[in-house]
Amino acid sequence: MACSLLGPSFLMCKKFCPLSHFPCRPSLPPPMAALRSSPTSQHCCRCASNSNPNQPSLLVFSGGTAFNGVVEELKSFTTRVAHVLPVSDDGGSTAEIVRVLGGPAVGDIRSRCLRLSDQSTAEALAVRRLLGHRLTLDAQEAKSEWYNIVEGEHFLWNGVSKPYRETIRAFLAYFQNQILRRSDESFCFSNGSIGNFFFAGARIFFQSLDAAIFLFSRVSDIPSESMVLPVISTNDRLTLGCELWDGTIIRGQNEISHPTYGSMEPINKGRSSVPALPSRIKRVFYMSSEGSNLLYEVFPTANPAVLEQLSSVDCIVYAMGSLFTSNCPSLVLLGIGEIISSRSCHKVLLLNGTNDRETSDFSASCFVTAITDALNRTYGDSQNCLKNLPSQYINTLLVPKDGEIPVDVQCLAAQGIFDVINVDSIHDPIVGVIFDPKSLIQALADVVGKHMSANVTELNYHSNIVQGPE
Repeated sequence: MACSLLGPSFLMCKKFCPLSHFPCRPSLPPPMAALRSSPTSQHCCRCASNSNPNQPSLLVFSGGTAFNGVVEELKSFTTRVAHVLPVSDDGGSTAEIVRVLGGPAVGDIRSRCLRLSDQSTAEALAVRRLLGHRLTLDAQEAKSEWYNIVEGEHFLWNGVSKPYRETIRAFLAYFQNQILRRSDESFCFSNGSIGNFFFAGARIFFQSLDAAIFLFSRVSDIPSESMVLPVISTNDRLTLGCELWDGTIIRGQNEISHPTYGSMEPINKGRSSVPALPSRIKRVFYMSSEGSNLLYEVFPTANPAVLEQLSSVDCIVYAMGSLFTSNCPSLVLLGIGEIISSRSCHKVLLLNGTNDRETSDFSASCFVTAITDALNRTYGDSQNCLKNLPSQYINTLLVPKDGEIPVDVQCLAAQGIFDVINVDSIHDPIVGVIFDPKSLIQALADVVGKHMSANVTELNYHSNIVQGPE
């Protein structure tokens, strides 16, 4: 069955990257002719032609959950956004993919890509529904449903045109083929994400995470000016670790934030679903996933594309969410702190509305300290640590009204942060107080707009001094 499905050609990639750059796969012809003839592929051109170079450019550090709720509203302000996400998520179906096939975790990236995907046509919605689908929790039922999807007989294929159907099925079948080749491992499809399976199939085929993101972005028709960037561009498995102030070492992102104790059930991210940590987190770092010494610290390099974007965007945003497992894994990498501290742009922290397992009893200034320590690599390699001040990394806080995290204004002022803005909030029954999306994006737009206007005024002032009076 698998071999019969591995037939679509992908010539679209020739336009962007020679096929010689990709590993040889005799059973698969060159990729992506299907997308060229697809009726919806014209939307990629529409997005490119309608992109507004006058829109402000943002770079957002976030995880794959909390910021997703405002992504749609953010499009009304700007689509020139670089979404930087970690590749260390090890929960749910991502954990099963990594266990059997290895490679980086793609769950957060897949989640953001789906949020950014086109919804303007019936087919776009059908593709989004398919790639966003999760299989049932029952392992046998999930496996049966998976085979139904791979064979093209599931109702989720309704509304997906033949070119897109062939393209998506090819990589789902390739993913299945890779699982079957690991005969010593039994893959569990329980609660599996079809988008994650597609993503993993593409990554293994191309032997490139960046190429898989490119393909997923085209299939889900993400605006061409929006970027989804893994903070580390790798084809290897990465494991996040943390050190507590009492000396305890915890291995694995989910063990740090939302321990599941081996369960495949959906992760409950409710505020009281897990016990508090025995001590505060001192630092996060990357750990070896190979060999016998699994507590060995490693130092991966930051994605050059992230460093490039950091050097040029109009605003840098630290999104709300899990502080130590969503934001800090991106901030501790060499080069990130150096560039951010050198920039004069606005640097905005979106404060959480409630504390979680990672930030129990934190105040606003504690969040600032944690971000500063991560960017300075204060408790990491002593040869590569920085001594920058908090105000070099953050100059504005957006705070949800009625939030439960104390905003200690005097401590923030001592850190050099004076711009604290309250934003309307709403109450979520699961996670508590969160930003009202529309109010948050409006507040962010106001902050960025004022900063850009001030820069224009300053440039005009200096230009007049140089030119002199007429």
